[in-house]
Amino acid sequence: MTLRHGGGTGTVPQALNRHDLRTLALSAIGGALEYYDFIIFVFFASVIGKLFFPPDMPDWLVLIQTFGIFAAGYLIRPLGGIIMAHFGDRGGRKKVFALSVFLMSLSTLGMACLPTYATLGVLAPILLVVFRMIQGAAIGGEVPGAWTFVSEHVPASRVGMACGFLCSGFTLGIMLGSLIAAGINWVFTPEQIAGGAWRIPFFIGGVFGLLGVYLRRWLSETPIFTAMKESGTLNGSLPLKTVLRDHLHGIVISALLTWILSAAIVVTTLMTPTFLQRQYGYTPLESLLAASFGTLFLMFSAVSYGALVDRIGSARCFIFGGIAFGLSTFAFYTWAGVSTPVMFGLYAIMGITTGIVGASPYVMVRAFPAPVRFSGLSFAYNIAYAIFGGLTPLVVTSLLAVNPMAHAYYLLCIAALATGIGLYLRTNSAKVEGAIGFGPAQG
Repeated sequence: MTLRHGGGTGTVPQALNRHDLRTLALSAIGGALEYYDFIIFVFFASVIGKLFFPPDMPDWLVLIQTFGIFAAGYLIRPLGGIIMAHFGDRGGRKKVFALSVFLMSLSTLGMACLPTYATLGVLAPILLVVFRMIQGAAIGGEVPGAWTFVSEHVPASRVGMACGFLCSGFTLGIMLGSLIAAGINWVFTPEQIAGGAWRIPFFIGGVFGLLGVYLRRWLSETPIFTAMKESGTLNGSLPLKTVLRDHLHGIVISALLTWILSAAIVVTTLMTPTFLQRQYGYTPLESLLAASFGTLFLMFSAVSYGALVDRIGSARCFIFGGIAFGLSTFAFYTWAGVSTPVMFGLYAIMGITTGIVGASPYVMVRAFPAPVRFSGLSFAYNIAYAIFGGLTPLVVTSLLAVNPMAHAYYLLCIAALATGIGLYLRTNSAKVEGAIGFGPAQG
């Protein structure tokens, strides 16, 4: 039985109706809030470290333990994502989609209210780790859940645009986190921040996250899952077992696309401000403003790439998109030091080409059949993100000792990988993107 939705053929994009637009908007808002909650920790890591560990502990050890707590959120992502995806494939996408925001909101509010070491002693950092792990489990279910949810709601010919729109929402969450963190540091003194102002962004994230939970009440279950439930075609065994046994090809492709997505975002958005300060002598304010400027272009570009892959197919999108990404990133890291206006302009161009990440989920959601789509996507994405998202900063930082242009050369490798995947999809798109629940695959 082949399940289709929206009557799309994958070649002639259909207009989104009011229900589709509401689904996209509510999904993207929730995703932005979750990413905001997950990332805000890193902006206050140094303050949190001093408050939640013994005062006589060396600063370097405090910093290591604090970022270890941050990393705990990444390490728990695969487990949380796999568990939530299992219930998403067996019990429904909507329930898990709402649960992820709820868990993120509660854990973020828990951090905002958590007493420090001076009050709770060793229990304070332990609870901080627990809340961080809950955040990791939530974000592990949110991203693949969001892509699965919207791709099964919109017409088949709009899957790329819908997933690209969600990528834009996730990026918005990161940018909101950095802007609010900058605002807190602008308004309050370091003493005031340590005295309690650091809790404000966590309260904001938790409260607005609960609002996201309420808004997601208005979402409906996906037509594809409803059809599977009514026809009795839900996966009767363990979904992950089916994925590992029958869909290794989809896992590999999805993992490689996740490498592209995570590396592009981590390097161009999170690591580049430090590069600009050390390599070209820009001030922290200039480099952070430039990063926000480039991220703004990335947000719009992710949607555009998603719409483009709907029209021209994944092969051509990744071939030409990978080449453009390689050229723009090399140009940026080579000539960003010429002047501030040039740096901002190059950052905008790099942001536009980095939008290729918005095309990645188009292939990933089509790489798994509907009965195990959530589990397959969650397993591949979260395992790959935990590995590549965690190793990318380490690899690039290590290579800096050898060559100051390590960022550029690493991203050239990522661009080559994107182009290589495009060339592979040119002759294998039907094999990769042949999942049931969508119109015919495009190449």
